[in-house]
Amino acid sequence: MTDDVAAARAAAEEESVFSHPPVDPDATEAYGDDPDQLIDFYVPRATGGPGGPAPVVVVLHGGAWRAPYDRRHISPFAGFLARRGFAVASVEYRRGAGGAGGAGGGEPVAGRWPCTFDDVAAAFDALPELARRHLPGADPRRTVATGHSAGGHLALWAAARHLLPADAPWRTDRPAPLRGVVALAPIADLAVADKLDVCGGAVRQLLGGDEGFAERQPYADPALLLPTGIATTVVQGRTDADVPQAVAESYAEAAAKAGEVVGLTLLEDVGHFPLIDPAADACAVVAEEIAQLAW
Repeated sequence: MTDDVAAARAAAEEESVFSHPPVDPDATEAYGDDPDQLIDFYVPRATGGPGGPAPVVVVLHGGAWRAPYDRRHISPFAGFLARRGFAVASVEYRRGAGGAGGAGGGEPVAGRWPCTFDDVAAAFDALPELARRHLPGADPRRTVATGHSAGGHLALWAAARHLLPADAPWRTDRPAPLRGVVALAPIADLAVADKLDVCGGAVRQLLGGDEGFAERQPYADPALLLPTGIATTVVQGRTDADVPQAVAESYAEAAAKAGEVVGLTLLEDVGHFPLIDPAADACAVVAEEIAQLAW
């Protein structure tokens, strides 16, 4: 495939995923005082799997941890999962502030240390009670976390909080109560993603720039927080130019070295966005991967 053809395909994939109108949730509730500390809840629209209460899927949106990209762009995917019979909790969190993102000019900063991580930890801690309130027919014992791109990083991180350094404020004393994680084109290995300049230096910005990177990486890099003991699958498009396949492969290799098998589903002729695009075949593959862990 020529570079021009690849670029045209990637542009068409991005246009498709952002062409869907946002899907309003059935309920929204705050898990903190900041305006971004919100969770949208979608009740299941169908009976999926072998019957019984619906599994809960926690969705974490991507967007390079940058402010312009919020949970609204992933709401069609959340609605798609609800139509597949899942109960869905879509988490918002604080992202990087607008304005100059460094030498690149006006690009918003990626992430907000430590607020982005504070929020994801707080959301997962609050979720059991909030889900009981807004997803009363769901089965919290069958909870799967999923996230796309930067959200995939956060989903993997949330599942590894029990492996954080002892002085980490987000550390838990036991593994998260998850049936599994399905990470979609995740920024799963921060060192590799940084070397590849994924999302225009977003990884280095997330950890506070050159000064903070080495110090904060052990607190933030899923590839250093293994083995989690939680079933994990990574779904990755082979033609993804935003978060290249090498990032997912590096994470899977790190897991293997730690004695853990991470499933790696590689999709031919699929780029970055079809994984969360209800109009794309890849999205159905994602739903099946979630079902495999949820049931």
